[in-house]
Amino acid sequence: MGCTSSVYAIGKKKKNIPEVSIFVPSLRIPVQSDMQRTLRGLIPKDLADRITSLRNRIVLVAEDTGGSAIGELHKALGDYLSLVVGLTKKEHGLQELVEFKWKVLEDGRQEICVANSWFELLSVLQMMALLTLMEANLKLIPKANSLSERLVSADCMRDAVDLLLNAAGYLNFCVRDVLIRLPPDIKDKLPSEMHESVLDAISHQALAQGTEIQLGLAVQSQNATLSVKRRLACEQLSFWAQAHCCLSEVNTKGEAGKKQLLFLKWKYLEAKAAAYYYHGLILDKGTEPSSHVSAVCCFLAAEELLIESKKACLTFCLAHPITRAPPPWGAMKHLHKKVPETASKKSQMYGYLLDQDKGLQSLPDLPEFQLSLKPDEYELPEMDPAWDCGKWEIPEQTLKEHLNDGQDEQQT
Repeated sequence: MGCTSSVYAIGKKKKNIPEVSIFVPSLRIPVQSDMQRTLRGLIPKDLADRITSLRNRIVLVAEDTGGSAIGELHKALGDYLSLVVGLTKKEHGLQELVEFKWKVLEDGRQEICVANSWFELLSVLQMMALLTLMEANLKLIPKANSLSERLVSADCMRDAVDLLLNAAGYLNFCVRDVLIRLPPDIKDKLPSEMHESVLDAISHQALAQGTEIQLGLAVQSQNATLSVKRRLACEQLSFWAQAHCCLSEVNTKGEAGKKQLLFLKWKYLEAKAAAYYYHGLILDKGTEPSSHVSAVCCFLAAEELLIESKKACLTFCLAHPITRAPPPWGAMKHLHKKVPETASKKSQMYGYLLDQDKGLQSLPDLPEFQLSLKPDEYELPEMDPAWDCGKWEIPEQTLKEHLNDGQDEQQT
């Protein structure tokens, strides 16, 4: 386990994040705007003021802290989300009247502006998902960090798994219930990280890393059987494969897409090494010579995959000079020690069988299991009561005039 260290740039400010164990794509935040002018005359003034104030507060907190004020941002986003739900209601007639602008926090560029309240809802939920991934990452950063030892409590690891399932739930809801509301022309304008396949890939990554943490807990537990460890290793591999499959469906020529693909390759190789190692241990319990030979093949494959994963990790870090890989910990710390030892020992023990019949030396298929982890079920909050406090009419024939008036004011 473990990934990178990165630096977020916010204007002239920089916030160093020492280590990242959970992969988090670049955070996208709203751009400050004067929505009172746009909403003037369409909804009560106090409601328009609240919408504008909450949205701009999200901007200020995110920019001032580099996104590190996770609790405060979650609270502001939750309060704002109940107001955005009202903007999406057809009876309010505001779905395509307000323009919403967002940007990437790291560089402040890559702005996108869309006049659709479902886009705003999608953007808020995606930001909440990424903040939840960041919170999970914080759970896995040891209080006393050392280059030679990395210890994370079991409670923190379990909390991180819960947060990962929570984040996957947000992303799953985005794909299932929000993206389908956007018309094709707006979907085509969305940045790649908001496409269905990328959201699915991040969701599967969250489930993969949750399973990886569970494997780490199993390694630490005296009660976890070998079968349980193999199952978790194989499930983890399936999640990483699904994430890679999702990401391969979109254009990944951009820097963010390339970074994500390199990360997926690294973690996929680690997961495959774990799966073959534990599968080999179970095969080695058999009594037939073929079982022992197959086990050795698994151990040798696991050793080779670990070597390849180290190269993939190095490639990932070299491609992004501001990143570094921390020492292996959790399940991977255990495997980096045990796999070479076991491969060497078993190769010597059953070398005579390998020499007797070269035909037995084929890598066995890994077993497939039904995946245990699933995204949390997410439901939107109730619409803010302020939308029902008063009755107001929106004269359809004057809406364009209202927007044109706003444009005239800007020009004068």
